[in-house]
Amino acid sequence: IKLFECVLSVRGSAGTSLLRGPPQCEQLSSLDASSVLTLDLPKTSLLEFSPLNNVLVSWQPYSNSIANKLHMQKVSDFALSPGGQPSKVAVYVPGSKGAPSFVRLYQYPVLGGPTAALANKSFFKADRVSMLWNKKASAVLVTASTEVDKTGASYYGEQTLHYLAVNGETAVVQLPKNGPIYDVAWSPTSTEFCVVFGFMPAKATVFNLKCDPVFDFGTGPRNAAYYSPQGHILVLAGFGNLRGQMEVWDMKKYKQVSKPQAPDATHFSWCPDGEHIVTATCSPRLRVSNGYKIWHYTGSLLHKVDVATGSELWEVLWQPFPDGSFPERAVKYQAAPSELGTTQALPTQAYRPPALRHLPATPSSKLHEEEPPQNMRPGVSGEKNLSKSALKNQKKREAKKAAKQESKSEPPPDPVPVTNSQPEPSSGDPETDKKIKNLKKKLKAIEELKEQQASGRLLQKNQLEKMQKEQQLLDELDELNIGE
Repeated sequence: IKLFECVLSVRGSAGTSLLRGPPQCEQLSSLDASSVLTLDLPKTSLLEFSPLNNVLVSWQPYSNSIANKLHMQKVSDFALSPGGQPSKVAVYVPGSKGAPSFVRLYQYPVLGGPTAALANKSFFKADRVSMLWNKKASAVLVTASTEVDKTGASYYGEQTLHYLAVNGETAVVQLPKNGPIYDVAWSPTSTEFCVVFGFMPAKATVFNLKCDPVFDFGTGPRNAAYYSPQGHILVLAGFGNLRGQMEVWDMKKYKQVSKPQAPDATHFSWCPDGEHIVTATCSPRLRVSNGYKIWHYTGSLLHKVDVATGSELWEVLWQPFPDGSFPERAVKYQAAPSELGTTQALPTQAYRPPALRHLPATPSSKLHEEEPPQNMRPGVSGEKNLSKSALKNQKKREAKKAAKQESKSEPPPDPVPVTNSQPEPSSGDPETDKKIKNLKKKLKAIEELKEQQASGRLLQKNQLEKMQKEQQLLDELDELNIGE
């Protein structure tokens, strides 16, 4: 068994240093500065070592002839697929003069002809797009955004999420909560993706390749999603203008593992081993309180470095490793041992004024109702995966059965007594009869006010004045020769 050890590169105004670990973190000694090899490459603008550190790659501006070309007008953005051959490309063309925008997928070298496109998705309301391929290059997610929301509902404009697969399937990802799309992340398995969306508190939902919701994490203060390199753990985090709360979830059991906090974090990245995380506060995003922390996913803080006052931290970077170097391990729920402890957020209670603290607690009205997590997979609770029509018929049968049981449980209604309704006496003058009817209506309203007053209800001033006119109304009835 070949064991790998992770190395974290830390670059700042004080220089660059290497940190070996975790879980035991120690700084490596400075590297030998003597010259080993000199390469005569005057036009080189980028150098990078391979993951196995046995190959040095140099990059120079491309100046050879064009091998192939995609002939398409007004292309404003594109995204190349990751991985090896065959290479694929997603191309975006914005709409104009009533025509929709569209994204098309092509596979190199077949870039021309009416049937060259692997998939095509057109849509309106798109000033710009961001395209994200999955790891296997089998599908791409397109986030379409407008600069301005014409309805005025959002400061961020309007956003929609679209799905395109290389097999030609396309779909619109239905997001049940209005608001911006903060983040979209593919699982490294390429079989699902997570979307963080909606006005705060934001929702986070995992979708499968049919764009059906699989698991809903409920609502919370979050704006980012990060899958572990093995895809077995997901971190939902709230950075930027949020307090740095992180929710660590086991993606096999859809169970929360821990809930640490990293305030003022501007950087987050998984260690290739899928066990550890680094968060950092870097310049120029924030020029004060720079530093970095290394965590275990169970919430334990393993290592912490605060940059000295006057110095800045620019970058924190894990050493890369080839895929498969670190196998997936079973998820643990017990916090890893650490001398620094944990920063798990304690459950908070609603503020109560001192004058009310001696009284029993009552349910308080919240500004936002929190939604709990929900498993959206069909058949989770033993139900069969029914079609829409079968599900509709099942609901009808259940409603009919419930109505029948309710009718059986109710006692038979009492027989309505039969009364001989007699017409009210008439004076023979329609005008007089109309006055009598109005007077009786006012007297009836006064009787209702008396009953309300007797039950302890406070009456308005106009209602009390109406009650004082009772004798006057009775006198008018006597004059019309209609007494009670």
